[in-house]
Amino acid sequence: MPAVQLALESRAYSDALSKALQKDCAFRTWQVLSVNRPDLDRGGVVVLDDEALDRLIKPLPQPERIVLITHGDPAALDRAWQAGIVSVVSERDSMTTANLAILAARCRTARCPPLSTPAA
Repeated sequence: MPAVQLALESRAYSDALSKALQKDCAFRTWQVLSVNRPDLDRGGVVVLDDEALDRLIKPLPQPERIVLITHGDPAALDRAWQAGIVSVVSERDSMTTANLAILAARCRTARCPPLSTPAA
């Protein structure tokens, strides 16, 4: 089963994002996991903050499936772009914006099954 791995220092932000994802029908067949260190060999999407990104070995495998939640530090943004991360969200952005970035990463991930719509 694919997963969204949340590797975020802020427990409050991680909990709020987890609840938002679990309510989203696009992720109903996905696990939403809070992790200390993401497993980059596992399929799905990885959501990181600046600190978690700094702990990962580069180059990142499939950086298109990573979403960075950032404080907006220019040096951290530069490291993200250099690593190939294309989805960057400010921690001040709404949960809806973060959710859309995660959905976009999900759609970019070739190993993930296509979105299915709920039965009417």
